[in-house]
Amino acid sequence: MNPEDVKKVGVVGCGIMGSGIVEVCAKAGVAVAYVEVDDERVGRGRQAIERSLARAVEKGKLDEAGRDEALARISGSSDLGDLADVDLVIEAVTEDLATKKDVFHSLEEITKPEVLLATNTSTLPIAELAASTNRPDKVLGLHFFNPASIMKLLEVIRGLSTSDETIQFARTFGERIGKTTVLAKDRAGFIVNFLLIPFLNSAVQMLDDGVATKEDIDAGVQLGLGHPMGPLTLLDLIGLDTAVHASNVLYEEFKDPMYSPPTLLKRMVAAGYLGRKSGKGFYDYSS
Repeated sequence: MNPEDVKKVGVVGCGIMGSGIVEVCAKAGVAVAYVEVDDERVGRGRQAIERSLARAVEKGKLDEAGRDEALARISGSSDLGDLADVDLVIEAVTEDLATKKDVFHSLEEITKPEVLLATNTSTLPIAELAASTNRPDKVLGLHFFNPASIMKLLEVIRGLSTSDETIQFARTFGERIGKTTVLAKDRAGFIVNFLLIPFLNSAVQMLDDGVATKEDIDAGVQLGLGHPMGPLTLLDLIGLDTAVHASNVLYEEFKDPMYSPPTLLKRMVAAGYLGRKSGKGFYDYSS
């Protein structure tokens, strides 16, 4: 199958990243079936997509007809078996290797043998996921960035067994849905997080050491480096627990202290200060 012939994409998981991936594919004219663990989360995923599309209409980036057409292409379910007829699967469940391996094992039994199985992981090894299937040449990473509906980058990650045909298919499909693709090998952090995590950890350590206030650290990076937001604001958006997990994965692979999560970051996660999703992180979002 050619990338332009993909008529239906399956997305496993419809949280922050999954819902964004669903939206991106639907706006690009592709039918999308997403799966969540229960009907309540199926509904929450649909609501998140509807809110995002409504914001796009409000900002003039999408007209009402385009919104309605995108929504008509989307279906949600709590049954993984509903992905039996898809042409491509993108997994976007929690960043836990065992959970993802279980999903891939199930997908292999459900989907057509020629279907590519992609993961949205930001840090976990593609090779281990591929080894849980009998089609390792068709397993790869497709790492979207948050918010997926806006961010143009798509990291394509080649596992040890991923075929050239699979990579070419993925890159062409990425362009079809409006993304710029970059290719990385299967190493923790790939391109972006390999560079980003030490930067974020340094900002947290700087705050903990009293070098500057959180506001001045963020303003310094925004105005001095031209970033759209400061590192502490970005951590709140990513989720502090997600950042700690990514740091731990990178540190486990490279054993370099710059990847070890700072004490302050770990303490904030232990206290439930996870950023925007919990209402409080480095900044307060409760209001």
